Amino acid sequence: MTEALSYFTTAWFDPWLLFLIAAGTFAGIYIGAIPGLSVTMAVSILISFTFSWDVNDALCLMVGIFMGGVYGGSRTAILLNIPGAPSAIATALDGYPLAQRGEAGEAIGISTVMSFFGGMVGIALLAIGAPIISDFALTFQPRDYMLLAILGILLVGSLSGESLAKGVVAGAFGMLIGTVGLDPLTAEERFTFGFTELWNGISFVAVMIGLFGVAEALGQLRQLELPAIKQKITRIVPSWASLRRYLPLSLQTSMIGVIIGALPGVGGDIAALMAYDYAKRTVRDPEVPFGKGAREGLVAPESANNAAVGGAFIPMLTLGIPGDAVTAIFIGALFIHGLNPGPMLMIEQPHMFWFMVGNLVLACVFMLIFGLTGIRIFTKIVEIPKGILIPLILLLSVVGAYAVNNSVTDVYWMLGFGVLGYFMKQYGYQVGPVILGVILARLIDENWRRAIISEQEHLGSFFANMFASPLSLVLFAAVVLTVLSQTPVLGWIRRLFRRA
Repeated sequence: MTEALSYFTTAWFDPWLLFLIAAGTFAGIYIGAIPGLSVTMAVSILISFTFSWDVNDALCLMVGIFMGGVYGGSRTAILLNIPGAPSAIATALDGYPLAQRGEAGEAIGISTVMSFFGGMVGIALLAIGAPIISDFALTFQPRDYMLLAILGILLVGSLSGESLAKGVVAGAFGMLIGTVGLDPLTAEERFTFGFTELWNGISFVAVMIGLFGVAEALGQLRQLELPAIKQKITRIVPSWASLRRYLPLSLQTSMIGVIIGALPGVGGDIAALMAYDYAKRTVRDPEVPFGKGAREGLVAPESANNAAVGGAFIPMLTLGIPGDAVTAIFIGALFIHGLNPGPMLMIEQPHMFWFMVGNLVLACVFMLIFGLTGIRIFTKIVEIPKGILIPLILLLSVVGAYAVNNSVTDVYWMLGFGVLGYFMKQYGYQVGPVILGVILARLIDENWRRAIISEQEHLGSFFANMFASPLSLVLFAAVVLTVLSQTPVLGWIRRLFRRA
């Protein structure tokens, strides 16, 4: 125990390692806040710079950027309705309405504190229950991942007002966009219409920036005569009464984030959306309806997406399986520095496990410090006159879309989806489900193919094994109940029971 504690606090008393974690967290926050500059991109670039570094130095910097970047996406989501990362899509649903009411400072304060709390819950579960949660993650079969992704699509009912039909249509459209390009298993062209530019598919970052950023700028053009919204920065850190009220929800959604984050290939974006849906279904009598500036709509996704960071490290460190794209790069970095992530790491080099856990704790603390500083200056963005703010949003959107692949084509896609997003909002279709569909399309496609191939393309065997598996059966039941909960069927069943 004493030895583990010494490894855990290695960076705590080393000024140079402390500086690297702090610098990485600070950079990650502002990289994550800029649409198009993803955490994955930043960490992958770092590998080439840190190739000759000491392994401790490299890991400290990378951990800081990872933790800060996941949180940073909430900044622009709240202030400009442009999520800096997919995991901040759910944050924008209630964060931006809060900013529109002049409460941007409070919104950022809540998101920062709850991100810190969620991150610490994820780290605690990583330290205590890593082997247990990893064993659970390994029980997921391809059909389970497919059902989980379908459940995520159906949860768009929570993001689409009262109309499940509109949410499903938007999600299905997103899935259609996500299947454009070369088939991942056969390399056959799908929906490319002979254009080689479509072989790599349509960048979901370009779609996200267009549907959120450009569509928002076009919508603001109709309100040019309205004055800028003055922000009331009376309180940044939530009161103790607020914390006591929100901590139970934060703890519950953090658990969701850890479990979803520990599933290989899923990630914090799905965790945030599922946590938001959970909050919307379980929170009774919020002060403001969800989607109109409910603070619970900030607490749930921000707790979950940061808790998913600790969850993503669980399969990486204990099994050598990446939990998301960033931890896949971490595995590459560990191999480069002569380490072998997986079961033997816990036996042969346990100090690296505890070193990483200690680094995550420090990064979480620095995230809280940097997240709560500079808010008064940052929120002035919302007070900029619309004649200046709208060109700024468009410029940020163009730079973000181009930065992903250095491609002008992505800028054209971004502009096109921006116009589409504007008209979708005019006709009552939310754009969040489209993004979710794009993200989940590959997960559904690949795991359906794997599942049906493993059953030798026999549907009867596929369904028989699905109903024989308790995990698959629970997920299937969740899918069915999600559909029924958004239709009159449950109401009819209740009335029948009452009459009986």
